[in-house]
Amino acid sequence: MTDKDRQTGQGYDVIIVGAGPAGLCAAMYAGRGMLKTLVIERGMPGGELLNTDLIEDYIGFESIKGPELAQLMADHAKKFGAEFVMDTVDSIVKRADGAFEITTQLERQYRAPAVIITAGGTPRKLGVPGEKEFAGRGVSYCAVCDGAFFKGEVLAVVGGGDAAVEEADYLTRYASKVHIIHRRDELRASPIIQKRALANPKIEMIWNKVVEEVQGDAKGVNQLLLKDTQSGEQSTLSVGGVFVFIGFTPNSGLIKGHFDHDPSGYIITDSHMMTSIPGLFAAGDLRVQLVRQITTAVGDATTAAMAVEKYLVEYRDRERERGEPAGVGAS
Repeated sequence: MTDKDRQTGQGYDVIIVGAGPAGLCAAMYAGRGMLKTLVIERGMPGGELLNTDLIEDYIGFESIKGPELAQLMADHAKKFGAEFVMDTVDSIVKRADGAFEITTQLERQYRAPAVIITAGGTPRKLGVPGEKEFAGRGVSYCAVCDGAFFKGEVLAVVGGGDAAVEEADYLTRYASKVHIIHRRDELRASPIIQKRALANPKIEMIWNKVVEEVQGDAKGVNQLLLKDTQSGEQSTLSVGGVFVFIGFTPNSGLIKGHFDHDPSGYIITDSHMMTSIPGLFAAGDLRVQLVRQITTAVGDATTAAMAVEKYLVEYRDRERERGEPAGVGAS
């Protein structure tokens, strides 16, 4: 690839948007397939792995730090030639010639005949008064990132899934007590995660409650206004911080143009991970599926990367039949 190609964003076979486990695995397989591969990620490679302390459910690693696994994955992808750019993608558009054009916040444009979107999602907000005002001053969405700032504090975790319960358990290494606030009377987290957390003497469950308001002063959060989901009664809970883990909103809005998705915006793909837009593939957390784990993300990515190889052969055959150049990114 020439310097001019790099400057104009041309010369790539496939562009991968997002560098979490799915993006890194897709980059590794695309590189192994001798495809010129670009990965665009707004931060350091790793995605949510960088916000995870211990991972104990990735086959082959009984226990490994999230950032360590992220580094291993990134190094593996780079070994096979994947290029990385730190930038934020604003839009993914399919052009009239069949290639895709990706525009970023740094006003760069990249083009390729195939794209794999692995951009995951963003933390879902409570949407209550005080949440935005106290963001960074007691309201957090990342226990690994911010837990150490709350040594000795009483904390609250909102949610009932795997992430909420795991992060509550993690926060007990810093907090004097951690309340898990859940709108129902039973958790959605897997049994093994529940068992560990409920055995922790620092964790206390608050059932059938939702947060109505985050309250505080100039120093930060000092209490939560809660509402009972059954009786409607209100109460307050004194805390020094609140960590919100109620799910993610898929970053599928980057795709400009219609594509098949479910009511929550998660992308629908076929068995090859192709979306309803030919040449656009999706893998990982932003795809419709039963569970969202590292293992499912890399499985999706493996399929997507190999499907891209087959798609590019067909794409170039069509271009040749039309008597046109083999397309953007042709070797």
